[in-house]
Amino acid sequence: MSTRNDQHMTRGRRLSVAVLAACTAVAGLPPITAAEPPTRQGLDVAGIDRAIAPGDDFFGYANGLWVKSATIPADRSSWGPAEELTELTAQRTAQLIRQAAASAAGSEARKIGKYYSSFMDEAGIEKLGLKPVEPGLKQIDAISDRAALARAFGKMLRADVDVLNATNLHTANLFGLWVAQDLDDPSRYSPFLLQGGLGMPDRDYYLDPSPSMEQIRSSYRAHIAALLSLARLPDAQARAGRILALEQRIARAHWTREQSEQVVAGNNHWRRSEFTQRAPGLDWTAFLDAAGLSAQQEFVVWQPSAVTGISALAAGEPLETWKDYLRFHLLDGTSDFLPRAFAAEHFEFHEHVLSGTPELEARWKRAVEETNAALGEAVGKLYVARYFPPAEKARAEAMVRNLVAAFAQRLDRLEWMTSATREKAKAKLAALKVGVGYPDKWRDYSGLEVIAGDAFGNAERAKLFEYRRNLAKLGRPVDRGEWVMNPQLVNAVNLPAMNALNFPAAILQPPYFEPGRDPVMDYGAIGATIGHEISHSFDDQGALFDPSGRLKNWWTPQDLAHFRSAGARLAEQFDHYQPFPGVHVHGKQTLSENIADVAGLSVAYDGWRLTLGGKPAASSAGFSGDQLFFLSFAQSWRQTIREPALRRRIVTDGHAPDEYRADTVRNLDAWYGAFGVKPGQKLYLAPADRVRVW
Repeated sequence: MSTRNDQHMTRGRRLSVAVLAACTAVAGLPPITAAEPPTRQGLDVAGIDRAIAPGDDFFGYANGLWVKSATIPADRSSWGPAEELTELTAQRTAQLIRQAAASAAGSEARKIGKYYSSFMDEAGIEKLGLKPVEPGLKQIDAISDRAALARAFGKMLRADVDVLNATNLHTANLFGLWVAQDLDDPSRYSPFLLQGGLGMPDRDYYLDPSPSMEQIRSSYRAHIAALLSLARLPDAQARAGRILALEQRIARAHWTREQSEQVVAGNNHWRRSEFTQRAPGLDWTAFLDAAGLSAQQEFVVWQPSAVTGISALAAGEPLETWKDYLRFHLLDGTSDFLPRAFAAEHFEFHEHVLSGTPELEARWKRAVEETNAALGEAVGKLYVARYFPPAEKARAEAMVRNLVAAFAQRLDRLEWMTSATREKAKAKLAALKVGVGYPDKWRDYSGLEVIAGDAFGNAERAKLFEYRRNLAKLGRPVDRGEWVMNPQLVNAVNLPAMNALNFPAAILQPPYFEPGRDPVMDYGAIGATIGHEISHSFDDQGALFDPSGRLKNWWTPQDLAHFRSAGARLAEQFDHYQPFPGVHVHGKQTLSENIADVAGLSVAYDGWRLTLGGKPAASSAGFSGDQLFFLSFAQSWRQTIREPALRRRIVTDGHAPDEYRADTVRNLDAWYGAFGVKPGQKLYLAPADRVRVW
């Protein structure tokens, strides 16, 4: 997956904010101004720092002057072209949603408008106070035994696992559910049960003894106490201490990020009848009944020892501590739908402390995010109709075809790969299903009830609707055409088990993908992203799956050994990058993305050369064609980021920081010739040390 935004990093390149246009206002809501795409196309020559040698710091050379002048907005933890494009997309989406509010009663568009305007009714939410959560708090008060506790956990179970990061679930729910293609039998869906229960991003936030993490834990305890006090619950400090101690015990049971990404280790099929024996403590009958899973006879338990450890805590920890835990997470998880004091407190810890963001986002931005979460494809339908014309979809599809062809040619040229493995790899490439812009079939939201003025209830019904939609997949044929990203998301994804790709419309627009400019820049920017996602089907994770998505070794022993050796060398390369003294990138944690970056950039370069038809590349702005290609790639990764956010990413993210992703160029021979990189320069790698995975 190629990601870069304030949460997961969305992929992007420079976008200038040039024109402001007022949006059509809906009664009672303030207007929003929206930026339009830049009129200038091509390379940002002004952002290049020629005082830096490309061979010493290619990210700095391509982006140095831009970085020096860039300012991170107060409501963000990072800033760059991707975030600018995300901002533009949000502004456009807000306009579309507000216009939808005037649509015919009963229409899908009207439903979108009602959801958004209900969230925007801050005065109404303030007036309701704690009334929306009072039923939930009363249900928690009524828990009197372990069976009732298990039922409460089961009722909370949602399909809230981020499928893009499903191996490392961060959720306050005790477990997460992910309904996906079974890895042993690709013809059917299975429910995947994953570790959960934490309010902070990763187990390291609870267990790392460093002073910085100790300070974050202290802030988290204060945050817990503050929310309990806002809800007028007595003895908030003591309760907060017990809740934090409980979550620390849950964290000790959790698998690490690196462990969680081991697909073979995670593929554990448990029969329903085995849960009580394998994970004693939780009343599994009560839990699964409440979750609507009583009839399901088989599950995939991704982190089995974590499930066992958490289940034991369900029986071993005091019932009152669990009830306080549930109260806190009910308040924390719904804070944006409660009075502003709750939203402000949630922001103070989760964004200010954890990511360094100084200011809470404007409510309209959060309203767009919430509406996208609840009715994403319905909103996406409006977005592509306005901003993704058929001509751009066709142009993107043509680029995809060219890059797939370039990847196939690379497979044919691999000297180390035997014919037996090459045949299987090409079969997998031929079976790859690529979605461009938006899904072939739009999701049906007719069963989701949206009530004007009921922001809290709308959100709860939307989560339950999505959960039931996922449960309904069980027993049905697998739909390889299902999308996991909204079209209005600036991102892209590979689904290894599905052998499928999603390229949302929002990333297939300027500044990555610009009509009318020299294709070399498109190939350096979006072409490398497309190549990246294609390559994910053949990275250290994707290479474990056959063309149908079955977890099956299709490699000869010698080919697999060569592949793993190349991956180990790439992991070691990234281990040497240190954003802060004593803090380095985790090469194994980021290996899948790093392999895809190297392979994707190589494929994009080959694909661009194919478009030339043997003719010499044109020069522009004083740069050769090869230089334009590599500079476009490096500028696509420009970003400035707050220190807490970068530290958070080092711990939790499977992607290396953007500046090191830009330096992926050091593994391609063509880069050395393009910029005259010589031995002794910091990024120089001897030919034998350049990693050539694909």
